[in-house]
Amino acid sequence: MIETNLHDNVLEIVITNPPVNALGADVRCALAAALADAQTNDAVKAIVIRGAGKIFSGGADITEFDGTMAEPGLPELVNMVEACTKPVVAAIHGSVLGGGLEISLGSHYRIAAPDAELGLPEVLLGIVPGAGGTQRLPRLIGAEAALNMIVSGSPVSATKAEKMGLVDRLATDAASLPGEAIAYARTLDAPRRTGERDATVDPAFFEKFLADNAGKKAYLDAQKGCVEAVRAATELPLDEGLVKEAALFTQLVSGEQSKALRHIFFAERKAAKVDGLPKDTQPRSIARVGVIGAGTMGGGISMNFLSAGIPVTIVETQQEALDRGTGIVRKNYEATAAKGRLTPEQVETAMSLLAPTLDFEALSECDLIIEAVYENMDLKKEIFGRLDTIAKPGAILASNTSFLDIDEMAAATKRPQDVLGLHFFSPANIMKLVEVVRGAQTAPDVLATGMAIARRIGKVPVVSGVCYGFIGNRMLNPRLDGAIDMLVEGATPEQVDRVSTELGLPMGPLQMLDLAGVDIGWHRDPTRIESVRDALNAAGRWGQKAKAGFYDYDERRRPAPSPAAAEIIDGFRAQAGVTPREISAEEIAVRTLYVMVNEGAKILEEDIAQRASDIDVVWNYGYGWPRHKGGPMFWADQMGLDKIVDALRRYADRLGPDFSLSPLLVRCAEQGAPLDK
Repeated sequence: MIETNLHDNVLEIVITNPPVNALGADVRCALAAALADAQTNDAVKAIVIRGAGKIFSGGADITEFDGTMAEPGLPELVNMVEACTKPVVAAIHGSVLGGGLEISLGSHYRIAAPDAELGLPEVLLGIVPGAGGTQRLPRLIGAEAALNMIVSGSPVSATKAEKMGLVDRLATDAASLPGEAIAYARTLDAPRRTGERDATVDPAFFEKFLADNAGKKAYLDAQKGCVEAVRAATELPLDEGLVKEAALFTQLVSGEQSKALRHIFFAERKAAKVDGLPKDTQPRSIARVGVIGAGTMGGGISMNFLSAGIPVTIVETQQEALDRGTGIVRKNYEATAAKGRLTPEQVETAMSLLAPTLDFEALSECDLIIEAVYENMDLKKEIFGRLDTIAKPGAILASNTSFLDIDEMAAATKRPQDVLGLHFFSPANIMKLVEVVRGAQTAPDVLATGMAIARRIGKVPVVSGVCYGFIGNRMLNPRLDGAIDMLVEGATPEQVDRVSTELGLPMGPLQMLDLAGVDIGWHRDPTRIESVRDALNAAGRWGQKAKAGFYDYDERRRPAPSPAAAEIIDGFRAQAGVTPREISAEEIAVRTLYVMVNEGAKILEEDIAQRASDIDVVWNYGYGWPRHKGGPMFWADQMGLDKIVDALRRYADRLGPDFSLSPLLVRCAEQGAPLDK
């Protein structure tokens, strides 16, 4: 877990706990023992602590948060580092996060490689730093800078850290860091303890900070705890501040928000593991990607690969559409550059990797070809049939379909083993989720490649089986059906959507439909009005793009209650002979949220999703489910599955003739077990 090397009079302690040098119990014990030995060893004048491999340390072992942390705890270890009577230097490279940074703060001096990043991301897990980070960082760089860093959870670069006073000096590079750290340590005569410094600030700063951030949805329990902890650093001596920090940590780590945030942290990592793949499965090599269609989705998908340095051949049928699509790609890159997130050179590098063409045959050199045309099965099957004759052996053929049957497309080829779905979410260059759809005959290495290439371009991939809508969109269907039915029965769009937004979702089901387009799937016959959606579409209320849907929209696409939409809904209700009634928030929750949980359970029963936590990842990254609620399946577990089953039974007569309770959901509710297969 550690290695020690004595370089003349400097003891080098190297943390060797791959992959991230987590500070688990074994590492802490070994570090404590090495520090204690160094204290009594007259041959040691100074100590250097560094990490092996690519990073210094990714911090604490998060799995320990659910139980009692073995001694010595991380706070005790950091205190031991700071109490050393001989100078301790932290030699930082790669990432130094959480407990890793707290070890560095306990050290007396800090030297960093230029590529290092330093941060305290605990707030992203719903907790405060618990090993002195909230007490020592303000004493080192000032309370204002420390609070901003701790509340955001975002790391800072080594260069910025040096300017802030967080790092004493920069090494030439990561390779020379060990030698330079040892040389630096030899120049030091005595410890310099961060905890002995004062952290002063204008007393009004904290009230102003709270007021400025009061309206932010992300300003949750942990963020408030961080403010309280940093305030303590300015008011209390170190030992009392550490007690306050520990109390806040204990309170938060047992809270619902932290449990949910830790759940989704681990869920994302579990989602990367594919059940049923042989252990020796290796992904195929992807050197060039083809994209069919230069529309919104095709262009966005292409940008992901271009940004990762992967050449893209993009194909269209008309020059005008091709020019428009590539122009939008460039415009998007230039907008990012205007915000300072890319250099002009990076824009040109990305664009130089894009090869626009009208020649379908140009796809023959691609290792992965993604079809991104509109949702029409006949068209998609025609495309896959053509690809079968053009694509080179071993090329992977993928569809970006949101709903349609991957197996039916695969059947249009003589190579169904090379076919899978890669469902990107719009806007594809921004949204993190990709549903990797495993067809009945998708080869193991093709599935492995789909997962690997998604991660390579910075996405969060989740495996799905084949069904209408896969995981996310399938769960949307009962939610949207319930929302629209309740409009006819007497609810307003605002009432229906409020239940979702109060839970923390960015928008309700009707706002989401306005965003996607009310006219999706519309038959385009304004005289044929069989539903409220038909009535709205016939009136040209197609959603945000028309500035009118279930809501009215201004130039900035902000929604407002619509008298015109209300009149259309009232008229349809009257024609249908429905007498409006009061609809409670509970009923709205049952018919728009509980039904999603029920559908998710069916998805598990049918092996469409590998695990319940995968469903939560889909909803976090694809639909904006609030991370502090964990995901719909975790949320249901926390609420109580018996409550959900009971409510679904009570409202069953209003859920439509096709509604049925998931046997898995009922069984888990009866057994008091978490919702999983």
